[in-house]
Amino acid sequence: MKRQSKSFNFIDLFSGCGGLSCGLEMAGHKCLLGVDANQDAIKSFAANHRDASVYLGDIKKLSEKKLNDLLKGKRIDMVVGGPPCQGFSTVGKGEVQDDRNQLFKEFVRIVKVTNPKIIIFENVTGLVAKKNQSILKQIFNYFEKLGYNMDARVLSAEEFGVPEKRRRTIIMGVKNGECLFPEATHGPRSRKRAKSVADAFKNLKASNGKIYNHDLKLTEIKNKEDWARLKFIPPGKGIRYEDDEKKYLPKKLRYGIDWNKLRENRFRQTRLQRLPLEEPSPTILTSRTSYYHPVEPRYLTPREAAACQSFPNDFIFHGSQTAMFRQIGNAVPPFLALAIGEVIKKIHFKKVISKKKSIDHSLTKNAFHYDGSTFL
Repeated sequence: MKRQSKSFNFIDLFSGCGGLSCGLEMAGHKCLLGVDANQDAIKSFAANHRDASVYLGDIKKLSEKKLNDLLKGKRIDMVVGGPPCQGFSTVGKGEVQDDRNQLFKEFVRIVKVTNPKIIIFENVTGLVAKKNQSILKQIFNYFEKLGYNMDARVLSAEEFGVPEKRRRTIIMGVKNGECLFPEATHGPRSRKRAKSVADAFKNLKASNGKIYNHDLKLTEIKNKEDWARLKFIPPGKGIRYEDDEKKYLPKKLRYGIDWNKLRENRFRQTRLQRLPLEEPSPTILTSRTSYYHPVEPRYLTPREAAACQSFPNDFIFHGSQTAMFRQIGNAVPPFLALAIGEVIKKIHFKKVISKKKSIDHSLTKNAFHYDGSTFL
């Protein structure tokens, strides 16, 4: 007899617009509740998770009674989410007492109340940096005291069919079972090539034929000189060094600056950075002016940014352009979440003796499944 695949009911804390829950639902799991303090994000979440309840507000004020009322007696198999990540960033101080690091305790509180089989906690790669070992140890200890076997990996989104280079720390806890993480399905470590920006932009239409969140009027470049300059910049390129300026821009459109007077003889950030066309996008950020279209002289639309993040074309975002980009840039790529959602179906639950995972250099080293240094 063929064994049926598992499906878990879950709640999404610090959900944002719902990228993580979107991917988990693609894998067949069911979201029952989304929790976030951002009004625009929770509006997007509600619009795209119509069978789930939502809670808009400070998670510290989400009482056990209110939580039970929202869940309507349904069992919770899984609690997922990711608190604000600034305190864990590789560019931050990494202090345990950083107020922004304390929100994970609210995650712990909800886990205590709901007692799920699985927890999934996502954050920046800096969380497994050596300087943050004390924070990671603290996080592991909280959940191990509740009976969870804990493990962590840094996963690269482009290895799971996402047309974007984005790396996230995934912390998993399993009660009476072992943690499982997905293996790469795309890129050099797999048979399938990585998805490109061209793949992402090939079809932006929803199932009804419409293209949502794609107002080209709002992508116009107001600075006429930048608009003119952009026409000379090829896909995947931008202006950061004097050599870039000389290579791509005609003399009449150059910046007219003394490059030797700039710190490190370069712009602090690349200007007029176009997305590549035949490669995955760099990490989609929260600012709508971070990147430019690969070939057209304009910014991206929210739909194009969402496509790079692997959001389905039917996923509709609410709020201003600025709010949409913030939601998209902060989201977990749905296809990355889909890969996690598929592999957790294979977890075997049984009575096992919890083996406490040592938080030392070997863990933080093995957590990375790619070559190179950490990324934000």
